[in-house]
Amino acid sequence: MESTQNYHSLKNPKRVYYMSLEFLLGRTLDNAMLNMMVKKEFDAALTGLGFRVEDLIEEEMDAALGNGGLGRLAACFMDSLATLDYPAWGYGIRYQYGIFQQRIMDGYQTEFPDYWLNFGNPWEIERLDVCYEIRSADIPIPGYDTKNCINIRLWSSKPTKEFDFASFNDGNYDKSVEEQKAAENITAVLYPNDNHMVGKILRLKQQYFFVSATLQDVIRRFKKSNLPWNQFPNQVSIQLNDTHPTLGIAELQRILVDEEGLLWDDAWDIVTKTYSFTNHTVLPEALERWAVPLMQDLLPRLMMIIFDINLFFLQKVERVYPGDRDRLRRMSIVEEGQPQYIRMAFLAVVGSHTVNGLPLCTLSLWLHQANPRLSNLIAEKLGSESFLKNLSDLQQLKKFANDATFQKQWMDIKYRNKVRLAQHIQVHCGVEVSPDALFDIQCKRFHEYKRPCKQTKKVVIFAGKSAPGYYIAKLIIKLINNVSAIINEDPKTAEYLKLVFIPNYNVSLAEIIIPASDISQHISTAGTEASGTSNMKFVLNGGLIIGTVDGANIEIGEEVGAENIWLFGALTPDVEDIRHAQRYRPTILDPSLDLVVKAIQCGEFGEPSIFEPLINTLTVGHDFYIVSKDFNAYLETLAAIDEAYKDKSAWAKKSINAAASMGKFSSDRSIQDYAQNIWGLKPVPQPSA
Repeated sequence: MESTQNYHSLKNPKRVYYMSLEFLLGRTLDNAMLNMMVKKEFDAALTGLGFRVEDLIEEEMDAALGNGGLGRLAACFMDSLATLDYPAWGYGIRYQYGIFQQRIMDGYQTEFPDYWLNFGNPWEIERLDVCYEIRSADIPIPGYDTKNCINIRLWSSKPTKEFDFASFNDGNYDKSVEEQKAAENITAVLYPNDNHMVGKILRLKQQYFFVSATLQDVIRRFKKSNLPWNQFPNQVSIQLNDTHPTLGIAELQRILVDEEGLLWDDAWDIVTKTYSFTNHTVLPEALERWAVPLMQDLLPRLMMIIFDINLFFLQKVERVYPGDRDRLRRMSIVEEGQPQYIRMAFLAVVGSHTVNGLPLCTLSLWLHQANPRLSNLIAEKLGSESFLKNLSDLQQLKKFANDATFQKQWMDIKYRNKVRLAQHIQVHCGVEVSPDALFDIQCKRFHEYKRPCKQTKKVVIFAGKSAPGYYIAKLIIKLINNVSAIINEDPKTAEYLKLVFIPNYNVSLAEIIIPASDISQHISTAGTEASGTSNMKFVLNGGLIIGTVDGANIEIGEEVGAENIWLFGALTPDVEDIRHAQRYRPTILDPSLDLVVKAIQCGEFGEPSIFEPLINTLTVGHDFYIVSKDFNAYLETLAAIDEAYKDKSAWAKKSINAAASMGKFSSDRSIQDYAQNIWGLKPVPQPSA
C-alpha cells in the first residue's frame, strides 16, 4: 500500500476519487489472499497447524459499510481500479454500527446494532497524520496479480473536546459528554431513519461531513504539486456514486470562491470539469430532496451558492428556450412549493461534465471467491485462469455446453453448493430443505417495486433487508414469514414446497446463496430498476433468471439469448397507461391474485388486520406497481420453468450457455470505459522489483 502511494506521489498522475456513502466489501481476508495469489500457501500453513483456512475466513465479520447494489458496485469498482493499475482513492464513512443487523422476531424484521467494530478492524490503518478535526482510517484494496494496492479512506466523526470537566463539576453530567455524543452520532449509522426531522438533520450533517473531509484531503494532495488552480481538473477527477455526495459540488465552489479567491466563473469551470455523476435510481420518491429551510439553517452559505448555481443555469436555459416557463420549472434545481426543495440529482447533473446510469458490471474475481469449485472447473476446461482478468474468455465454454461429462461436472458443483445452502438454512432457520428441489431465490433490498410477494415455488428462498422506516416492505417480510410457518408445517405441502426467509443478508451470505441458485427472480415493475447487479452474479454462477423487461435483465437477455432466460410482464412504455386505467376506470384483481388476497383477509396467514395496509396497496391504492396486471403472465412463466427443469440435460446446457455469455458484464471493462471516456485516466503500474 505504501509503495503504491509513494510511487504515485513520485509520478504525480491524474487520480480519480470515488465518493460513495457505501462500500459493501464483505470479508477482506479471503479477497486479499486471492488477489495476492497466496491462498494456497496460507491454506498449507494453517493445515500444518491443525486448522482450515475456511474456518479462519468464517471468523471475520463483514465490514458494515454498505447495504445494497450501490455499495457492492463501489467495492467491485475499487477492486477493478486496483487490478488495472489506476491511481485511485475511495472515500466513505467508517460507520460505528453499519446499517443494522436484521433479526426476525414473531415474523417481523427487527433492527439491532451491527457491532462489527467491537474487537476493532484488523484491516484498517488509522491515519493519525490525516486529521481535519476528524479521524480517518485507510482500508487497503490489493489488485489481482499486480503490485498495485489502493485505499479506501473512511472518515470518523470525533469531538474536539470529549469531556467538559467544568460542566461535570457543576453537576451537569449530561452536558459534560454532550459534544462527544453529538459528534459521534454523525457517523454512527448508515442512512439514519429520516421519517422524522431529527433523522433528516442527522443525514444532512452526515453528508456534509463526508464531502467536507474528502475535499480537504483531495485539495491537500493537489496542493503538494504546486500547480495553479486551472490545472485542478487535469489532476483530479471526482466520481459521485449516487446523489449522497452531491453537496460536494457546492462545497468545492465555496472553497474556490471564498477561500482561494477565484472568480465565480473560473471556479465553476473547474468544478464542472472535475465532477462526474452516476445515478442509481429512476424512482421519483427515491431521488434525494432537501427542504430549503433545513439547508438554510444548517448550511446557509452552501444554500446561497446553490441558489446562484440554479439562477445561472436557468439563465442559460432561458437563452436557448426563451419564454418556456414550464421548462424552467421542470429543469430547476429548486423545486417550488411550500417549502421549496433542492433536487440533489438535478444539482449533480448541472455540476458534472458526465452523467451516466448504473453500469452493467459484475466481478469475475467474486466468482473465484464465492464459487471456487466452479472457478476451478472453468479454468481447467479453458486451460488457464485468463477469464479472471478477461471475462469475455468465458465464451469458450459454449463449445462444451452439449458435452454430457462437462454438464455433469457443472451440475455436480451446483448440487454441492445447494447442499451447503441447505445446511445453512437448517442451522440458522430451523427448516430442512432438499437440495434435489429447484432452488428459487430472491435476495434484494425489500421494496414494493421489486414485488417480492409473488413467489410460490419449490424451495423458495428470500433474503434481504427493508429500510427501518419502510412500513410496507416490513409487512411483506412479516407475510413471508407467516406464510412459511403455514407451508413448512403442513404435511400436505411440506414434501413438495418449502418457503424460507434467511435473515441478515450480507456479502458473506450472498457467497453461500447465489452459487446455489437454480432460478433467481428479478421481477421489478418495468421502468423502476435502474440496473440491478445481483442478477449478473446469479447468471455468472450458473443460475438462470425469471424477470421482467427491466434494468439489467434486458441486457442480460440480449447476451444469453431468449432460450436461456424467462422474461414476462408489461413493458415500460405501457406502465403509465396501465396505472392511469387502474386509477380512473373500474378494474378487478387478477383471479389468481384475488384468491391470495382473500386467503390473507380470511386469516389463513395470521391476523388479517396486520396486512390490511399491504392489501390496500393493491385495492384502494390502485396497485401502483401493477402486480395484478403481471400476475397471470408470472404464473405461466413459473409453469414453463417447472417444465424446463424436468429435463436436466437441457437445463445444464442453458446454465452453461448463460454463464458463458456474461463477458460483457465485467467491472474491469466498465472501469476501462470510465477511465478512457469520463475520467481521462491512465494506468500507473509499479515496476517489478
